[in-house]
Amino acid sequence: MWAALLAVAFYSQAFAETTQPAALASGFDLPGAIAAAAPGQEISVPPGVYPSIVIDRPLALRAQPGAILDAQGLGDVVRITAPDVTISGFTIRGTGQSVDRENAGVAATAPRATIENNRLEDVLFGIVIAGAPASVVANNTIVGKDLDLGRRGDAIRLWQSPDTVVENNTVRQSRDVVVWYSSRAVLRGNSVVECRYGLHSMYTDACVMEDNRLERNSVGIFMMYSQDLEARRNVIADNRGPSGFGIGLKDVDGVLLEDNLIAGNRVGINLDTSPVRGDIHHHHTRNIIAFNDVGVAFMPAVRNNHFQDNAFVENIEDVAILGGGAFEGQNSFTVDGRGNYWSAYRGFDLDADAIGDIEHRSDGLFENLIDREPKLRYFLYSPAQQAIDLAARSFPVVAPRPKLVDTAPWMSPPMPAPTPPGRAMSGPFAIIALALAGTGMAVATLAGNSLGATLAASGRSKA
Repeated sequence: MWAALLAVAFYSQAFAETTQPAALASGFDLPGAIAAAAPGQEISVPPGVYPSIVIDRPLALRAQPGAILDAQGLGDVVRITAPDVTISGFTIRGTGQSVDRENAGVAATAPRATIENNRLEDVLFGIVIAGAPASVVANNTIVGKDLDLGRRGDAIRLWQSPDTVVENNTVRQSRDVVVWYSSRAVLRGNSVVECRYGLHSMYTDACVMEDNRLERNSVGIFMMYSQDLEARRNVIADNRGPSGFGIGLKDVDGVLLEDNLIAGNRVGINLDTSPVRGDIHHHHTRNIIAFNDVGVAFMPAVRNNHFQDNAFVENIEDVAILGGGAFEGQNSFTVDGRGNYWSAYRGFDLDADAIGDIEHRSDGLFENLIDREPKLRYFLYSPAQQAIDLAARSFPVVAPRPKLVDTAPWMSPPMPAPTPPGRAMSGPFAIIALALAGTGMAVATLAGNSLGATLAASGRSKA
């Protein structure tokens, strides 16, 4: 009997030592301070390790350096059930691993939550904003649990939380940053690396995604079942998962893509039933689409997409038509006399107006065959490809219908897309940005001047 009592006492003491927050020894009781706080009160939390907390009244928790909230592998770390709560400056760690319960570092279910300047680590889900409109998620670093991609939770999830701002967060080793049923959300200045979807929006209208950096994910941005979306000044690079889209559009109406750098992906922009309505037109302007396997991929029925002032640079295939069926072709690559820059363009500019004097056409037979049978990519750059394209040029009767015609191609690329504030472009993408405006313009100008001089001299000799 005494042995049993001693064992119970021993394990009770051990449990207390591992679950009681270290700060309690110094006399600060965080759950008690929350329970005693007046509405709107600000609580400064001293250094120490604290257990999971529930915030059920409007207040602000501001951490002093060294304040840690640790769930020790059980459930959520912070749950916010009252409106107008701020939590700032903490290290938040150690959620449970229940995907169905969505164990999160911070879970907010009331309006106007502000989660800022925190570091979340070893968390299944990072920050979940559910039924909490007009919230702010800013300047947080979120590192997920060391799990296989399929077992991870979302770094940031918005659910039925319109008018929320997600800004300047750094995310890695998580699953997705998702925005569902949360119209007028703004996602700005975030860095998402080594996840599944960098940014994923569904049933979310009037959403703005700008100045984000999305690299080495499966997909950069995926927009679905929404309308009036804008994506601008994003760096979307090296997203090479099974689909590998830089930007994917699925059943969306009213999209503006401008000033993005889309480089090194399997598919730069993938268009699937977007726009849905026949009276909607999408405009894609001043994007650099470079070094992708495919620059822009269309499903055959896609129409009303207009490309102007973009730079298509050294993609294996600039434009691809995926799937069966006839390509509608109601898409344009020249808008109001302004086309795009194509590194594959072989024209000239005799009148020196910076626009090619002959149109740019994509009508290679081998490219068309690849679109129908992707396995033929194995023969890219091989003698087989060269023979097929030579035969098509020599015997135009077998020439395919052009996938695109740009009647006003630029001789030099537009200015490179800006780098998101505070983040320097790295590796080959800095080279792209510097080289496009400089060497492209110089080469095109020299080639045009040389050809013009040659033709002029030829004319004088004939006279």
